[in-house]
Amino acid sequence: MKSAYIEQFGGPGVMRYGEVADPSAGPGQIVVDVFAASVNGADWKVRAGHYGKGSFPLVLGRDFSGVVSSVGSGITDLRVGDAVFGVLEAGREGAYAEKVAIGAAIVAKKPAEMPHIAAAALALAGLTALCSVEDALQLKPGETILIQGGAGGVGSFAVQLAKHIGARVVTTASAANIDYLRKIGADEVIDYNTADFTKVLSNCDAVFDTVGGDVATRSYAVLKPGGRAAFIASGPQPPKCDRSDITALRPAVGRDRAHLDRVAALWQAGAVVAPYISTYPLSDAAEALRISEARHFKGKLVFKVR
Repeated sequence: MKSAYIEQFGGPGVMRYGEVADPSAGPGQIVVDVFAASVNGADWKVRAGHYGKGSFPLVLGRDFSGVVSSVGSGITDLRVGDAVFGVLEAGREGAYAEKVAIGAAIVAKKPAEMPHIAAAALALAGLTALCSVEDALQLKPGETILIQGGAGGVGSFAVQLAKHIGARVVTTASAANIDYLRKIGADEVIDYNTADFTKVLSNCDAVFDTVGGDVATRSYAVLKPGGRAAFIASGPQPPKCDRSDITALRPAVGRDRAHLDRVAALWQAGAVVAPYISTYPLSDAAEALRISEARHFKGKLVFKVR
């Protein structure tokens, strides 16, 4: 099968496009013919070797949408021909390919009316936003939340989810993305190039940070006493905080069908729409990861595999 892979860690130049062996379905697994796979912020870090050792050739990618092409033993709830979407098991890569094997219990059926490209764009982004905003922060109607980096894939899902919950949604972005974020539900957008969010915002109930670094650390300043903050771009632990009156969280983003079903249900209900999507052929994986690493783009980058 065709895939985008690496044979060593490094910069964009180590990406390769070519043939690797087809996967097979073990017990409890399915093989999916991949129609679309999305680019996530972790992918270029995997390519660069930030997560340690790997077995080469290493096919990158974590989430996908496609059609079941074979079924392993013990599977009764999915059949060949079913359209599905999902996220590979934690710690696994491999979605930048024409086929992928995955545990059947952690994929969900794709709504017939949802395009494969949208499903791939929403899979890990939606899973992460749900685990962070609903499960970890337990955001409530009437609360105010600051979402750092609202124009990204996770951020744009989180903006829509928070608005659906009934919260007042404030987010940060560049001027080019202000109209986009207002269109998908943000009540206030702070241009990070012209305003310091700590000077114009205070008394928030919650913060969801997708940016990391200094932005994450300074986010504590806008919380009211008793507030809580969730971080997904600061490593396995939340950044250090010298306030004892707030709760800092690093959400666990597990893999399960229930959360993916909720992503699909929110999309079907019109509560969320797919983010702005830029598509690439799988053969352009090096360029897509270069853009992802630079971070200044809107929405999601998605490979159209078939």
